[in-house]
Amino acid sequence: MGFALWVDLETAWAQGTHEYKPMGAAVVARTDLFRPRDFSPWRKSPSRRSNSYIGLFGSLEDLNKFMRNGGRRDKRTRSLLD
Repeated sequence: MGFALWVDLETAWAQGTHEYKPMGAAVVARTDLFRPRDFSPWRKSPSRRSNSYIGLFGSLEDLNKFMRNGGRRDKRTRSLLD
């Protein structure tokens, strides 16, 4: 599993894979959390070259933990991403 995350002023985008199969992309309010049903294979995510690109996460749980923390990474998450 792997998830890329983009966050701008109002929305958060994620693009995911599950067991090497693309899940597609999801968009939620910046204050919301992602759920598996939010992902659509027809939705396109922003470019990874975008300024809103945050990085990669190993699971949906890690991604939502980052969202719950208001965009702050804890020490354990930071070591995995940086």
